[in-house]
Amino acid sequence: MPQPLRSQAWLDSPDLYGWLRRAAFKSEGLTEVAFQGRPLIGIGNSWSELTHCNAHLRQLADAVKRGVWQAGGCPLEFPVLSLGEFNMKPTTMLFRNLMSMDVEESIRANPLDGVVLLSNCDKTTPAMLMGAASADIPSILLTGGPQLKGNWRGEELGSCTDCRRYQMELRAGRISHEDWDELQGCIIRSPGHCMVMGTASTMACLAEAIGMALPHSAAIPAVDSRRLQLAETTGRQIVRLVEQDLRPSRIMTRPAFENAIRANGAVGGSTNAVVHLIAIAG
Repeated sequence: MPQPLRSQAWLDSPDLYGWLRRAAFKSEGLTEVAFQGRPLIGIGNSWSELTHCNAHLRQLADAVKRGVWQAGGCPLEFPVLSLGEFNMKPTTMLFRNLMSMDVEESIRANPLDGVVLLSNCDKTTPAMLMGAASADIPSILLTGGPQLKGNWRGEELGSCTDCRRYQMELRAGRISHEDWDELQGCIIRSPGHCMVMGTASTMACLAEAIGMALPHSAAIPAVDSRRLQLAETTGRQIVRLVEQDLRPSRIMTRPAFENAIRANGAVGGSTNAVVHLIAIAG
């Protein structure tokens, strides 16, 4: 027998508060056909113009919504804290747990039956997995993908690696300040996380290995049309997870974490993965 939807406790209530909740959704232009009796699917979006890795997530959210509607759900987007490595001081690690609490409580406090979590920059992916694990309703992670690789004077560049190498070249006097300024406009060529095997790439791979992201999702470039297709597929998949009541506690098991550890070794992933996997498992 199908389980009642979690959101029904909010929307089906005959009292004043249930009436007001339905009125609130109608005020957004939704009819009862759109939300009544359908799974309400949250889209937790860490989009921010302060986080260049995540600057394209609004477009991905729209694609997720298409998939949710196609599968019979009602998508509802909400913002969560965004952690950008380049801009945040003193360090994004200081805010990872705060972001996970934001994700957890946004899910727990609202009439959501399932959630798609849009992440990308280094700490956003583990923070979202931590929040999903704690809230424990059907959840799926969608990362934003890697940026286009840099290219300067015919040389392919990796964002976090080659900037430091060329900084040493500048200090040694082997390139000029004009060269350095020109390089600045060539090393990060699109939104998306660093395309080297740093923390963001690693955690995207491990989200797959642990079962919280769709297969083959980690490496599709941020600006590739296939990532929009993946987002739409993710929207359909979360509705299936709700129908099956498949929660993170049934996915992120000990064997899943062991698989993630093996995957990290196989791809030569970041040592930061150890810190994040322990936190997610905790």
